[in-house]
Amino acid sequence: MAKKQNKDVLVEVINLKEHFDIPMGFLKSKKLKAVDGISFKIYKGETLGLVGESGCGKTTAGRTLLHLYEPTDGQIFFNGKQVVTKEELEDFRQNASMVFQDPYSSLNPRMTVGDIIGEPLDVHKLYTTLGERAARIQELMELVGLSSEHATRYAHEFSGGQRQRVGIARALAVSPQLIVCDEPVSALDVSIQAQIINMFEDLQKKLGLTYLFIAHDLLVVRHISDKIAVMYLGKIVEMADSEEIFKNPLHPYTESLMSAVPSPDPETARKSKRIVLTGDVPSPLDIPSGCPFRTRCPKAFDRCSQDVPYLREVEPNHFASCHLLD
Repeated sequence: MAKKQNKDVLVEVINLKEHFDIPMGFLKSKKLKAVDGISFKIYKGETLGLVGESGCGKTTAGRTLLHLYEPTDGQIFFNGKQVVTKEELEDFRQNASMVFQDPYSSLNPRMTVGDIIGEPLDVHKLYTTLGERAARIQELMELVGLSSEHATRYAHEFSGGQRQRVGIARALAVSPQLIVCDEPVSALDVSIQAQIINMFEDLQKKLGLTYLFIAHDLLVVRHISDKIAVMYLGKIVEMADSEEIFKNPLHPYTESLMSAVPSPDPETARKSKRIVLTGDVPSPLDIPSGCPFRTRCPKAFDRCSQDVPYLREVEPNHFASCHLLD
């Protein structure tokens, strides 16, 4: 697991929202609350894992953080300064980048690998001569385990794992402090996943990187993360240190997620009881009243349908939003 470098906050997100207007017929629209008021901090040199089912808003949260989607509401602080003006946003984007989920569709098929990696250098004007640009591209390729002779090839000539390495080199081009990793290994073979995860850890130690690591594979997240935040229908329902959240899940949704994690120990596996949730995830267009999880929660009671539970510190550094914990 990644180690904390210090206690300085690199990124702080307060009440971040991303709502989309969805057309519902003639001159009518409805709000889709993809991200609905999430707050978290990431310390320098640490990894925050963001987990949850498909459609819970994880990817939208990462993209909204980087302003790939314009936030509907909320505040984003980077190195203690709020990102508001165009100049602050440009500075933030030069210090934060993203590794995308699909290495097949996130790379331009018409560009050579060298130009793909060099594009951020061009955009931010980070070199003075073409020789300097070429040297930086070669350095980035070596950093992610690619040969410099690959620079003149095209993305379709590479395997999925190699393409993801190209994507990581491109993300590193601006020497970022923060990298948002959007399910960076989910499209890869299991044998390649381990290599990429280990590379992320090595790069973190070598370059002092900070990660927001978005994934649905809980074992991967447990391995790489210092802290884990669990999302459900656009909200964070629980957040704590990685080992704490696995050993002591407080929210019923987190309990069900953790019960699904396979155990390598046969004795533990026999004793563990799988918590199977009934029903489907509600549509983000039609979120239930009160607690969004109540329609699938085996422990729901009357108050759950009336009041929205808010994320609060239930135990030291362990946050959860559930009326059962009051």
